Amino acid sequence: MSVEERLRELGIELPPPPKPLGAYVPTVQVDDLVFVAGMKASIGGEMKFRGKVGSDLTVEEGYEAAKICALNCLSALKEALGSLDKVERIIQVFGFVNSAEGFNQQPKVLNGASDLLLKIFGEKGQHARIAVGSNELPEDSPVEVAMIVKLKT
Repeated sequence: MSVEERLRELGIELPPPPKPLGAYVPTVQVDDLVFVAGMKASIGGEMKFRGKVGSDLTVEEGYEAAKICALNCLSALKEALGSLDKVERIIQVFGFVNSAEGFNQQPKVLNGASDLLLKIFGEKGQHARIAVGSNELPEDSPVEVAMIVKLKT
């Protein structure tokens, strides 16, 4: 089954690719690797969640925000590649959680992105991951996710 078919089967529609907030591009391809810039928890330019996980938002809300970030990464990737079927494997996911003081459950929040990638890509979605806390993120996003993807050759 293709990735595009899998998305339809899961009822997942990718949001429009987010516009960069600064002087960078959403993706950079080097040989068979694509580096996807950090994406926030917005759809169509509208933030779906705002604030710090652990005070303004629950872990569950942070988990949902991480899913949106991962979908934005995939949207940027699809725009760059034309099709997600060109993805061989998700190599690494970088996750930053806008964390309240004393909050230390960043891995549970980032599972939102990781679980989604596993549902979509199966074994090809298994990846290494970094999950760190941050005291602030752009536009008060609760989560930011970036990734490195290997392409089929």
